Amino acid sequence: MNLTTKQKQHLKGLAHNLKPVVMLGSNGLTEGVLAEIDSALTHHELIKVKVAAGDRELKNAIVDAILRETQAVKVQLIGHVLVLFRQSEEMKIAIPKAK
Repeated sequence: MNLTTKQKQHLKGLAHNLKPVVMLGSNGLTEGVLAEIDSALTHHELIKVKVAAGDRELKNAIVDAILRETQAVKVQLIGHVLVLFRQSEEMKIAIPKAK
C-alpha cells in the first residue's frame, strides 16, 4: 500500500497525540516485539513505536525489518519514534482518497 502525501499528512495529524504503544529495548527486534507490533496494528491501525537504537544504520535496518514483517506503511520517523499504519478489514481510520 502506497500513501500519497495528502494521506500521510492526514495520518500524521491523527498520530500527533498518540503515545508509543511498543518500545524496543536493549534486546532489539525479537519475535515477541514483532508479534506485539502486529497485534497493535490489527487493533489500532495507526501506532507509534519507539526504536531506541543509538546507531542510525541499525535504526534504519530495524525500521525496514518492521515494515517488511508487518506489511505496514511508514508514515513518519522522527528521532526514535516511528509512526506505522496498516489498514484492517474494519477500516477504522478513514484516509482521504488518492487522486
